[in-house]
Amino acid sequence: MPTHRNLAGTAVLAASFFVSSAYPVLAGVPGGMSDKPRQAPPVDPAAKYALNDSHPNEKVTVAAEPCLDAKACPFFRLPYVSHGFLPVRVIITNDRDDALNLDEVRIQFIPAEGDKEPAATPEDLNRRLFTMRQAEGTKVPLIPLTIHHEPVDKKILNDDADFGFQSTIVPPHSTRAGYVFYDTKGLDEPFLKGAELYLKEMRYMDAKNQMHELFAFSLPFDRWLAAQPKPVPEGK
Repeated sequence: MPTHRNLAGTAVLAASFFVSSAYPVLAGVPGGMSDKPRQAPPVDPAAKYALNDSHPNEKVTVAAEPCLDAKACPFFRLPYVSHGFLPVRVIITNDRDDALNLDEVRIQFIPAEGDKEPAATPEDLNRRLFTMRQAEGTKVPLIPLTIHHEPVDKKILNDDADFGFQSTIVPPHSTRAGYVFYDTKGLDEPFLKGAELYLKEMRYMDAKNQMHELFAFSLPFDRWLAAQPKPVPEGK
């Protein structure tokens, strides 16, 4: 089965699957396997987002935009938020003359408790959202190839194809974005308070074909929370 390199979540996903009558059923979600590609939300340069970390000397900026309410990300085919996952859009703007390489990138969610959490794999999403038990995949660390022993629901794969990173290369003077998902079930509310997104091991290749690693990017979600509109009191 053909595969394509994809950064959404953490895995290389199969390009196509055949769906059998034994496919797992998601409680409360309408069936139907036919689907059309969906348009990802427009993306701005990373510096325009409330939560960003800019490295002027390295000429790279990374931003993050979490989705706490399913109404704020209605384009997903499945209700990840209501099943305890936090979708986070990661935006990378490369102002260098060299392409960025994301092959070894790690994007970790670090809650206030301090335990680093990697992005969820498609198997993790499938296992949580669907009632049929999903067999474990064989995972290769980092951003990582996952070998699928059992099919992952097509809606998860389609969401990844439409809203994930489509390549591990960020060309010079361009912006790329993709959604990653984190399991927040069991974390104390508000789980974004005191938490951060930590991205490391981004690299670029210079004119002599030498790889260089950039400094890590730290994105504290308290900055995003502080930038959100304050609720209007009732009666005003």
